[in-house]
Amino acid sequence: MTTGAPRPVPYDPELTDGLAAFLDQVEGIPLRAHTILENRAHFATIIPSMEQQAAGRAVEWEDLLVPGPHGSPEVAVTVVRPAGHDASSARVPGVLGIHGGGQVLGTRFFGTGELIDLAVRHGIVGVAVEYRLHPEARDAMGETARGTAAAEDCYAALLWFAAHAAGLGVDPDRLLVSGASAGGGLSAAVALLARDRGGPRLAGQLLNCPMLDDRNESPSSRQYDGLGAWDRNNNDTAWDAILGPDRFGDDVSPYAVPGRAADLSGLPPAYIEVGAAEVFRDEATAYASRIWAAGGSAELHVWSGAYHGFSGFSPGAVVSRAAVDARDSWVRRTLRLP
Repeated sequence: MTTGAPRPVPYDPELTDGLAAFLDQVEGIPLRAHTILENRAHFATIIPSMEQQAAGRAVEWEDLLVPGPHGSPEVAVTVVRPAGHDASSARVPGVLGIHGGGQVLGTRFFGTGELIDLAVRHGIVGVAVEYRLHPEARDAMGETARGTAAAEDCYAALLWFAAHAAGLGVDPDRLLVSGASAGGGLSAAVALLARDRGGPRLAGQLLNCPMLDDRNESPSSRQYDGLGAWDRNNNDTAWDAILGPDRFGDDVSPYAVPGRAADLSGLPPAYIEVGAAEVFRDEATAYASRIWAAGGSAELHVWSGAYHGFSGFSPGAVVSRAAVDARDSWVRRTLRLP
């Protein structure tokens, strides 16, 4: 841990076994610029296939290619539906799911578990998006929009989702964008893009432990230097890969770094959750405060003693169950579910 950093918030004792089990899966390959590809290959081996995730669940899915942004390559998506969903008669909510991994790791199947749960529990149709990873995609949109390729891919998937809502049996007035970690940051970016471009009107944005600010200089980022499931060093590696020489500059795009957006007014209602014992605590709470200051709607939950991604890796803990219940309550209210 960095010398002189504030004392870290202690972990909830119920969560430590889950954190240790996750670290056992990924330890041995510190995430640094020269190990991104090695980490990516290893990470891919611990993501269950769609067949494994959907086994015994009442869901159907299909893989599609949809138009990419501004003449870029097509974007792969996976559509997840409740089994037997009748698109000709039903109009159910839709959720665009965006996976985590620091924008340098992972595939869309890292986020399909959430969509399967939503399909089974609430009859929701979900779309998981395969966005381009960094650093390979860093300059894809040009130097003036460096680091925005992932957000643009996700927004392209949203445009396709909204345009094809009727054929999917989805209510276009009940579309939600959702993601965790890098997926949370990209969900915030998609909400900004939709607002600024007059795009689909989102019912809400679910930002779970979101990665929002490249500067990595908050007290919580310093407290979790060398600690946790995603620490200050991993965060530095990822933001360097995303922004390259533009990092820390004054003119980075808010679609690459939502925490740098000057204006957070006019956004869809936000659900923001984060652990008190993780690197993103302070930037997440700051983002909620800025939405409130701009006259917007945000529901913020900071879970005591919780590490990054705790509810997924320690599902049986009391705090994890409380977090899932709070998230589910917001989804129900936002999407007008029974």
